[in-house]
Amino acid sequence: MSNGKAERLLIADDDPNLLAVYILFFEAYGYAIRTAIDGPGALAVYRVWRPDVVMLDIQMPRLDGRAVAREIRRMNVVSSPLLLAVSALSAPAERAESFKAGFDDHFVKPAQLPAILAAIAASTLV
Repeated sequence: MSNGKAERLLIADDDPNLLAVYILFFEAYGYAIRTAIDGPGALAVYRVWRPDVVMLDIQMPRLDGRAVAREIRRMNVVSSPLLLAVSALSAPAERAESFKAGFDDHFVKPAQLPAILAAIAASTLV
């Protein structure tokens, strides 16, 4: 991720209740947010909007979060986004798979949103 403040956040999760919570939380911190409910939707938004941060559920319909992460990394854009997995998958092997797919971090649901916020803030200091 490039230095500077992250402002654009794409969140993809197939749970509309979680999306609503994520939106309320991150908007309160000034983020512009776009959402998707599945992998193809997340890729479509990413290609058009080029967010600074992409927060993906792993287990989504049609295309899982890891496939989305691999595709985003494959695009080799100049300013690569911070990729965050937020998933119910908690085993060490699952975390390892997320990092292998290109995620920068892996949070387990129910995710502590302040920890995600801190990870985003830390990435902009680099």
